[in-house]
Amino acid sequence: MDRKARPHTGTAPHRGTGTATAASSNTGTTAVNASMNMPDTPYATASSPGAPPTAAPTAAPAPPLTIRLAIPTDTPAIAAIHLASRQVTMPYLPPQRRTHDEVTRWVREIVLPQCHTVVAARGPELLGYAAVRGELLDQLYLRPDVRRTGIGSLLLAAARRHRPDGLSLHVFQLNADARAFYAHHGFRVVARDDGSGNMENLPQLTLRWTPTSVPVPRRGTP
Repeated sequence: MDRKARPHTGTAPHRGTGTATAASSNTGTTAVNASMNMPDTPYATASSPGAPPTAAPTAAPAPPLTIRLAIPTDTPAIAAIHLASRQVTMPYLPPQRRTHDEVTRWVREIVLPQCHTVVAARGPELLGYAAVRGELLDQLYLRPDVRRTGIGSLLLAAARRHRPDGLSLHVFQLNADARAFYAHHGFRVVARDDGSGNMENLPQLTLRWTPTSVPVPRRGTP
């Protein structure tokens, strides 16, 4: 969704955040041609005298979406989401020079130990992740194919619950989608820079969300 936060300078492979996209790995299951499994006796059809019509197969319901803490075995999928999201949602970035293995190592050795990291999962499949370091929303990425489905908002809500007093983040000025997303969720621009301090050398904004306090009515007022 945006380029929320970036990995630590000098240790992280990237520095911006964007919408997350994760490509989960293939299961390796191979489809079998139906003709190889045909029984010796033909299936009954509506045209067969006295045979009841066959019922159409029903698809299994999709597993529920859950937001949970990331675990070490999530690291390859998190790395895939990070790489795919940046490539699809931020085409203005310099060409990616880090391999999947390098990003996986960064997630395992830097992101998970130093950040409060949550993932959006549907069964064994990861759809996005968010990482909070201190009061900084350092990462929030989604798989490109699940953007604009509400998953980014769920991850952001989890980050806010972790830091209820407020969150800050960095976003590239060019990342219009991310800027709109965060503005919709109450983030406001508090600083600008020319990009000289980030790895991509792109101008960026610092955004801040602070919960609004609800005024306590005076005694005797409705």
